[in-house]
Amino acid sequence: MPSKKETGAFGYRNILLALRRIGVDGGARVLAIGPAAEPEILRGGVSALTAALADSCTAVITPTFTYQTMVYPSEGPADNAVDYPAASGASIDADFSRGSLPASPLMGPLAESIRRTGGTARSSHPILSFAGWNAGEILETQTLAEPFAPIDELARAGGDVILLGAEPSANVALHLAEQRAGRKQFVRWALTPKGVVECPVFPGCARGFGAIEPMLAGVERSEKIGSFILQRIPLRDLLNIAVAWIRQDPQALLCDNPECPFCSAVRKYPPQS
Repeated sequence: MPSKKETGAFGYRNILLALRRIGVDGGARVLAIGPAAEPEILRGGVSALTAALADSCTAVITPTFTYQTMVYPSEGPADNAVDYPAASGASIDADFSRGSLPASPLMGPLAESIRRTGGTARSSHPILSFAGWNAGEILETQTLAEPFAPIDELARAGGDVILLGAEPSANVALHLAEQRAGRKQFVRWALTPKGVVECPVFPGCARGFGAIEPMLAGVERSEKIGSFILQRIPLRDLLNIAVAWIRQDPQALLCDNPECPFCSAVRKYPPQS
């Protein structure tokens, strides 16, 4: 019996042509963000997406975050969106950070597909790593103090973010916009072979990111493959629009859940540019 990935209505060639129609060609340098699950509509699933990206782009990076490395102290900074006693008790299940550690399942299957592709490099952040090819200098910009520096570097180079069947909440570039706008950041900790490492400038909630979609009408390009949507947004435009909006409206991009610990903490501390 053929697998679900083999029975999709569309395949590699459809993806390649769709990428070209939204302006992704051989010289593209992109932040690629994939779907939350295997896209059954595509023959080959995320493997087909990975191959199409490799044949369409000069350089590709993708977030390969490893939330499974996170540990928590029994006490820590206030307004940090952490229930310390509960989180500390769960830390026993944490895994050690290492370059071969798979991306968290929360990142979707494309992140792991790209990480496992031959010739792929990976940055060294113990939680917020990125992986990609032909992007060594971009990945090397990342530090603990600047976890989203690879996105900033890609934006400076005229790169794009490509959402491949991904929800707006997966667009991690907007976390860099929040940081640039002076929005409150958080602190997390990671388990590494050298001990526990503090990771500052940790982002907050992304559930409200979809609110920016109407503001991108003049800069984004999208294409549908059946029900599968590919979207290209120039990173410079995305960051400029989001930063300006957050500075104008401190509530911009926050979720509407009054119980959200991240957004509740952000509302207590208006952005400081």
